Amino acid sequence: MLAACKTVHLLLQAIEVVDLDQKVKMVSELDGHVMYCVRDQNGNHVIQKCIECVPQDAIQFIISTFYNQVVTLSTHPYGCRVIQRVLEHCDNPNTQHIVVDEILQSVCMLAQDQYGNYVVQHVLEHGKPDERSVIIRKLTGRIVQMSQQKFASNVIEKCLFFGNLQERKLLVNEILGSTDENQPLQVMMKDQFANYVVQKVLETCDDQQRELILSRIKVHLDALKKYTYGKHIVARVEKLVVTGGEFISVFFVSFDSYALSSVLRNASKMSFLNIFCTEQKLFIFSSSSFFFLPAEKRIGLESSYPSQTPA
Repeated sequence: MLAACKTVHLLLQAIEVVDLDQKVKMVSELDGHVMYCVRDQNGNHVIQKCIECVPQDAIQFIISTFYNQVVTLSTHPYGCRVIQRVLEHCDNPNTQHIVVDEILQSVCMLAQDQYGNYVVQHVLEHGKPDERSVIIRKLTGRIVQMSQQKFASNVIEKCLFFGNLQERKLLVNEILGSTDENQPLQVMMKDQFANYVVQKVLETCDDQQRELILSRIKVHLDALKKYTYGKHIVARVEKLVVTGGEFISVFFVSFDSYALSSVLRNASKMSFLNIFCTEQKLFIFSSSSFFFLPAEKRIGLESSYPSQTPA
């Protein structure tokens, strides 16, 4: 095994540094052995390096071997890496179309697979807008269910992060449900995986959506404290403060010279609604932001800002 690893390491280095003619000659030796190499613990690295370093016209025999096998390879621990390299480095439109189309045809299954989910996430992050839209459209109607799954929940988070405004709104509406009882949202907030999706919603949605979601969550805060994963939502919501009927972001700033100067610099640009100190905390409110520093990390701040009591 050690000898094989050393041999592969030397081969990978050679593929990087030899001239093109030598690369083509070396790669041609793989003809007829591509799938074996892809599934091999060491061989898959050779295939990946060929895709990264050798012009596509010289490795077309490798790429064409994957046609009609993309889904199978995407669910393989090594094959999923190879497919991602194809997506990254093979810019031939026909190749991209064939590979991505196979992924999109089975996107719901791949999203739930322990290896396939990485391929779907790759398309969401690096693919074309229309490819992202197809993925989100195919997953719509299964958002709550998939958010409760270990692997698929990561895909849903990527949908929220990389989707456009309308797509994000579609996902959020499904999570909120069609009634005021918020049943899907309640289920997700208590789930070990879906609670992270809810947190991602709060992170990525626009102000109007965030206000609506927070108003729904607030109703269940006391109940959520009784659940291990619900406490994660409570902690996130506690970073959002209600002032005058408006939800204001909360930023926790660790103390160092840069962070402190950043707080003061931002403070100088803001029109403050309120500034006050308590025994434990310093609060700085603005119409858009809210800063918090623990008492032991407020050195020098009291001299900059007069202590007040909260209104």
